[in-house]
Amino acid sequence: MKKKNILGAQKLVYLVVALFALGSCKKNSSGSGLSENAGGIPPFAEKYVQMDQMARPAINTVFVGSSRKDEFNTTVPSAMSAAFLSDFIHKLEGFGYTSNILGLNKDQFAGVLVTDVLNVSTTGFTSFYDGTHVLTGRALNDDVIDAELTLIFGGPTGTSNPGLTSDHVNGNDKPFLTSFPYEAEPH
Repeated sequence: MKKKNILGAQKLVYLVVALFALGSCKKNSSGSGLSENAGGIPPFAEKYVQMDQMARPAINTVFVGSSRKDEFNTTVPSAMSAAFLSDFIHKLEGFGYTSNILGLNKDQFAGVLVTDVLNVSTTGFTSFYDGTHVLTGRALNDDVIDAELTLIFGGPTGTSNPGLTSDHVNGNDKPFLTSFPYEAEPH
């Protein structure tokens, strides 16, 4: 029964995230007429206003303080490091972070995390993190939260702090589809 509740909660989380993602952009009513990509302005700024950044789930939630959420969510990725790197470093220090399984010290790892983009490998294997492939994209079956927890709390071997390296949600209750839209129908 507990597993069914966890999986039901996971579906609810997916639904909420999907709805949030759909609602994360809204029409730009400012009439600014922006049409160029000067100063890092996204090309879609004429029609839409960025409302949220969530390429790497939970990173923004954990590393950016509530007083700066709106600022982070509307900062273009190329400006994130300058604006937020010290916040990310201080948060890692607060966690007692020294290094991770990738061999990254806190400054290096904060530099990876602070730019909230989802990388995509167009020529190789796509994975959020599978032990070999790191942030080359994200497959539907990637356990993103466990990967992030392991990289943050797992230490140099990935096995430190075992109580902090997994959310214990290890799969879907239904298999993914083999064709678009790939996600299983909800119950």
